[in-house]
Order: sequence, then C-alpha cells, then structure tokens
Amino acid sequence: MTTAALAPAAAPPTTLRSGSSYWLTGYSAMLRWHLASLRMWLALMMMVQILVGVGYVLGFALFFDEIPPLAALWVSTGTPVLNLVLLGLLLGPQLVAGTKQQGGYDFVQALPVPRSAATAAWYTVTLLAGVPAMVVTLVTAELRYHPAFVVSPMIVPATLLVVFTGTMMGYAIAHAIRNPMTTQLITQVLVFVVMGFAPILFPAQQMPAWLAEVNEWLPLAHMAAVIRDALTDGLVTDVGRSYVVVAVWGVASGWLAVRALGRRL
Repeated sequence: MTTAALAPAAAPPTTLRSGSSYWLTGYSAMLRWHLASLRMWLALMMMVQILVGVGYVLGFALFFDEIPPLAALWVSTGTPVLNLVLLGLLLGPQLVAGTKQQGGYDFVQALPVPRSAATAAWYTVTLLAGVPAMVVTLVTAELRYHPAFVVSPMIVPATLLVVFTGTMMGYAIAHAIRNPMTTQLITQVLVFVVMGFAPILFPAQQMPAWLAEVNEWLPLAHMAAVIRDALTDGLVTDVGRSYVVVAVWGVASGWLAVRALGRRL
C-alpha cells in the first residue's frame, strides 16, 4: 500500500464565518431582506413621517394668532427629532412583534447572519426612512416661520447618533420582551411619553421640576438638544453632556438587545 493511499482524504472547503467580508455580506443580505419585505410599506412609512413632521410644524401655529419666534424655533427644531426617533423606537418593535405573532421570528433569527450586521441593516433602513422626512420638515418650517436656522456640520453626527439610539432602544424593547402584546402596549405608551412628557417641542423649564429632572437622565430631551444645537446658535447649552447621555443609552440598549438575541456577533 502506497503512502498516497494511506494519506487521509482532503477535507472539503468550508465557508469562513468571520471577518469583515462575512460581516459585510450579512449586512448586505439583511438590508436587501428588510427593503424587500417592506417594499410595499417603506414609501408609506416615509410619507407618514413627512405628514407627522409637516403636521406638527403647521399645526402648532393654530394655537396662536401669531406664533412667537422663539416658540416657532423650538417647534421647528424639535419636530425633526420625531422624524428621526419614531421609526426606530416605535415602528421597529411593532414589526418584530408582528413577526412573532405570525410565527416567523425564529426563522429570521436562525439566518446565518451576524447579529450586529442585522442590527446595522435595520439602522440603515430607519435612516433611509427618517432623514428625508426630517429634511421636508425643516424646509416646511423655513417656509412657514423663517426661523433662525444656523446649520452646522454637527448635524451629520447628531442625526446619526439620534437615529442610532432610537433604533437601539426599539431593538432592545423588541427582542428583550418575549410577549408581542406587551411589546405593542409599551410602544403605545411610548407615543404619549415622546409627545407629552419629554421636552422635545418645548423647553424643559415649562415642565414640573421633578419631571424636568427625570428627563435629565432620559435620552429624549438630549436627542432634541443635540439636533437643536446643530440647527441653531446658542439656543441650548451643555450639549456635550447630551451627546454622552444619548450615546450611553444607545450603547446600553444595543448591549441589551444583543444579550437578548444571543452572543453571535
């Protein structure tokens, strides 16, 4: 018997499931998945976000015979935050809850894609749907109120950070809570929290002192602060702390979501 005959058969090639190439492939696949599954809804979601932004900008003027310039500026710089946050924070969990109810959740989570790549793909979708609505809202505000916008280059990192944190918070709610009905109930409550109990469209000084203090440790007011700082000059202060608070909430929410999904990064 020859040496060649004794040699073991060559192992079949295996697919390497690590590295940047694998991650990018997974990201691209999940992005296509999301866009394909939402092809009937993505344009509608963008239109809803535009209507929310334009409706708030124009609707607040109905409370005044002539809206004060400062109030117009607060509404004009706060409403775009709603465009950026609502999709990731509210719609994302509702979509995941719907997938759980339809029985497709385990299949999606079993796909051979890194969790971080799947998360980044959904983050991209929320950017694609939220940023155009934000732009239309700002244009509408400019045409209606002519506010003192002073747009700085910080609008780019501020927007990316706000969308990231809103998406991660929604992702954590969606995956850490097992019961889809509970998830949907929480998102409905969050609508009232965002609209009425967070100083996004109005200064925190107009709230009860205890509620203003609570908002100092929650991310929504600070999301508004970083966007407002990038759109105006001197309207907000201590924006460095706001960036830290928003980033901490985003990272913590992302960690919670990954823990809920498993440790396959």
